[in-house]
Amino acid sequence: MTVSQKNTTLPRRRVLQMLGAVAACPICTGLAGRAFATDINMQPAPAAGHGTPTPDAHAAPHWEYGGAGGPEHWGQLSPDFQACAIGREQSPIDLRWPIPAQTGHIETAFREMPLRIVNNGHTIQVNCAPGSQSRIDGTVYDLLQFHFHHPSEHLLSGKRFDMECHFVHRSTAGGLAVLGVFIQPGAENMALKPVFDAMPAQAGPEVAAAAVIRPEALMPVDRHYFRYAGSLTTPPCSEGIVWSVYRQPVEASAAQIRKFAQLFAGNARPVQSQFNRYLLEAL
Repeated sequence: MTVSQKNTTLPRRRVLQMLGAVAACPICTGLAGRAFATDINMQPAPAAGHGTPTPDAHAAPHWEYGGAGGPEHWGQLSPDFQACAIGREQSPIDLRWPIPAQTGHIETAFREMPLRIVNNGHTIQVNCAPGSQSRIDGTVYDLLQFHFHHPSEHLLSGKRFDMECHFVHRSTAGGLAVLGVFIQPGAENMALKPVFDAMPAQAGPEVAAAAVIRPEALMPVDRHYFRYAGSLTTPPCSEGIVWSVYRQPVEASAAQIRKFAQLFAGNARPVQSQFNRYLLEAL
């Protein structure tokens, strides 16, 4: 990136033109439509008492974060996972040298909801009741679920945070958008407390916990964010995802972070090449 690029402020019209190009991506067209059918973070959990589902003819190939099923092999595990190996708009990335741009504000309207939580063998996921939404670039997306990675998947100018939370959304047209929030050590996070107190130790079905959560309280005070066109960070790595990652991290206590790390010592995909994508920073 040249110095002139870094010092250029892109107008909102140009930003929307750049991001609109995502729709023309062949991998996006082929895979994004079935992303939630095959992404582990939306798959049904294995039966209680079993850490791994019983293989069958229709089961997705087994993948993991290390060994023969690790990220460097995801693209070879199934034809449906080809984007993991050949995609040019893969996530996560290092959020470095962004272009200042008039991308507009992200408006979140997350409601208080009962806690529905699942350990799906790859992360802790909270499934969200209908009614919570985000407005991104004028499009309304429904909040489906949020989940966690340890350590963070995205980097901020080369820095990795202890954890990262992903808020996964879908529009009525089927478009996918994710809001990313970094988590760093600090004070106990009371909004996370009911979630981390109820985390199932073993993979299993969804649990309806006797608690109420407020996802809005998990968002940072400073809503400045980075924007880029990316992918799911788990197989099938489908592209066409509108990514917005907040610059300011939220805090969680060392004990809270350690509790999650005891379940998932490393569930973060390595950083991917940015290639010729634009990385924007909202003004």
